[in-house]
Order: sequence, then C-alpha cells, then structure tokens
Amino acid sequence: MAELKTKLREYRILAGMRQDELAEAVGVRRETIIRLEKGQYNPSLKLAMDIAKVFNVTVEELFSFE
Repeated sequence: MAELKTKLREYRILAGMRQDELAEAVGVRRETIIRLEKGQYNPSLKLAMDIAKVFNVTVEELFSFE
C-alpha cells in the first residue's frame, strides 16, 4: 500500500504558522493537522486543496504517495 508523504510541516514552519493557526485557516481541528504532518491521515481532496491554497503551492508539492 502506498504511504502518504507530506511537506506540510516544512511549509507551515516556513510560513511562521502554528498548527492551530493552520487548522483554523482551513476549518479543521489541530489534531487533524498533527495527524496530517505525521502522515497518519489522508486528507480529502477539498482539505488538501484548501491547505495548498494557504501556502500558495500545488497539492502535489505538499502531498505525495510512495
């Protein structure tokens, strides 16, 4: 099974955002951001697109399957 890889934490830190700030910006709980950053949660397409929009990058730059 493919494993989700994410650069979410790196982008968030570069943007100077806390997990709770990102969570609020995209309408999820902080726990969701934590699980996303650890690769323990597969985001919906809408959530992935919302997060990508926050950082002005593509979904593919943030998430990949290996």
